[in-house]
Amino acid sequence: MPLALYALTAGAFGIGVTEFVIMGLLLDVSADLGVSISAAGLLISGYALGVVVGAPLLGALTGRLPRKTLLLALMVVFTIGNLACALAPDYWTLMAARVLTAFAHASFFGVGSVVATGLVAPTKKASAIALMFTGLTVANILGVPFGTWLGQAYGWRSTFWAVTLVGVLAFAVIALLVPRDEPVAASEEERSEGTLAVLGRRPVLLGLLTTVLSWVGVFAAFTYLAPMLTRISGFSEASVSPILLVFGGGLVAGNLLGGRLADRRLVPTVIGTLVALSAVLFVMTAALHQPVAAIIAIGLLGAAAFATVAPLQMWVLEKAQGAGQGLASSFNIAAFNLGNAIGAWLGGFVIDHGPGLGAVPLIAAIVPLVALGVVLLALRLERGPTIGAPATAQF
Repeated sequence: MPLALYALTAGAFGIGVTEFVIMGLLLDVSADLGVSISAAGLLISGYALGVVVGAPLLGALTGRLPRKTLLLALMVVFTIGNLACALAPDYWTLMAARVLTAFAHASFFGVGSVVATGLVAPTKKASAIALMFTGLTVANILGVPFGTWLGQAYGWRSTFWAVTLVGVLAFAVIALLVPRDEPVAASEEERSEGTLAVLGRRPVLLGLLTTVLSWVGVFAAFTYLAPMLTRISGFSEASVSPILLVFGGGLVAGNLLGGRLADRRLVPTVIGTLVALSAVLFVMTAALHQPVAAIIAIGLLGAAAFATVAPLQMWVLEKAQGAGQGLASSFNIAAFNLGNAIGAWLGGFVIDHGPGLGAVPLIAAIVPLVALGVVLLALRLERGPTIGAPATAQF
């Protein structure tokens, strides 16, 4: 893999730390800024909203820029946003800074996916995407625990100062290693309809829907892992963090495996990872009642969840050729985050209105099967009236 891919991985690492480290600093932020813990928790929701809003906004404004220029601009936004977080004098300034930082999230991963696939041979495109997303998985395993420790030891602002430094370093390595490119040329169809027309293509929309549904299932379970481990599996609260490291290890392994398999055969990998995700969630329902089985299930959940990422991202890229590719790719990142938000709501609904905490993985397991139905529908529509038409080969 070329060194430029590792520059993208560095940027992904910084963005991953920024997104998730706030979870471990909620008590510190609420105490320092004089807000409730639930209000501090909305900083997570505000970031997710910024990702969803930032994808179409920045995508429409920057779709024709050279991709290296855009990546550098996004790292500037990311760095300034984290600097503003570190200096925020009050809660609402911190919220605004979080939303600003989130604007860079979807576009960086979206455009980065396009750049990554252009750096390697056609047979390694999905693996290149997976390598970039490794920065996100490593952020969960190493960056977030370290950032949490740093914030608790030296104040939560020190964490954002550290991430600001990561942004500066990521900007430098991207500037140094990622090759220059020309502005994206639009096809005749895109010049007449506009780059946003890519979002009206049925295969792209079905791909985005598949991404949303798959990650509704992931986050319906992931959001409530801690209470499931303590109240059902019988672990102490102190044991949750080490067990989540097992989940993080599964993320890394599943991410790289999903990329390799997708390079070989994309459609079977998309189908297979969705089936695997559903199966793990089904098994997890019973495994939670036995401590050792619960730990194994947590690791498998991490692997099955991130095994879907590179294949789903690659699928949308395959369906959105031309100048609209970066926009569609960014929208798919937003789709992951929309799935996160809906999944957290779904899990909470199951807990509050029945059948309860123990049934969350079972309900979550159904959603990837719905995503699988969307994939099969897309395949059927792609074939059209003639089986084996050339369009099928796009998968």
